[in-house]
Amino acid sequence: MHQLKLKSIVRPKKYKSYKGHIGPVAPNQLARQFQASAPNEKWVTDVTEFNIKGDKVYLSPILDLYNGEIVSYEVSERPQYALVGSMLRQAIGVLKPHEKPMIHSDQGWQYQMACYQY
Repeated sequence: MHQLKLKSIVRPKKYKSYKGHIGPVAPNQLARQFQASAPNEKWVTDVTEFNIKGDKVYLSPILDLYNGEIVSYEVSERPQYALVGSMLRQAIGVLKPHEKPMIHSDQGWQYQMACYQY
């Protein structure tokens, strides 16, 4: 496009999961402290939309802030709660009984669901 001096007028629409408050919103306990001193101490997650050959695909990963490892992830064609719920169940499955990580998210509607919070 640059070589032909073409410019796009249409901007791609970004995925926004905000649907207002549908449940309780947790306080920001991470407070931009993006370092962890041990594995499975601090996890972060978000739902990201990708466009693959014209189809929307949604990725929901959990990243461990200790080493940047992806603990679990789920991919779906729709941004439904099942995407996040399945990813969370996988992540909890790798924990040892004494490990209880803090999970930080953007507080989108999926993370406000009662079944996500315990």
